[in-house]
Amino acid sequence: MRRLFWLGIGLAVGVVVVRKATRTAQAYTPAGMASTLSESAGGLVESLRSFVEDVRVGMAEREQEIHQAFAQGEAFDDQFAELREDPRIGDRDIFPEEHQR
Repeated sequence: MRRLFWLGIGLAVGVVVVRKATRTAQAYTPAGMASTLSESAGGLVESLRSFVEDVRVGMAEREQEIHQAFAQGEAFDDQFAELREDPRIGDRDIFPEEHQR
């Protein structure tokens, strides 16, 4: 009876090891690598689409705020105006004089 029990355990472990080895070997075949690459690229594309959608939503919200301020006759709160007026900031710090047009 013990021998039958250990034989069953051995067969079960053997099946698990063979299945795992087969999956691992399949992952390194050209078809397996193509499948993995395809899944990775699909995930990257989906992440990029999600990012673009988030940016579009943010742009639409900001545009709505600007339109509301304009419709109410309020001065738009330009939070970057002082940075643009600062002579130390701008193209001069980014590009040398010979590269500016």
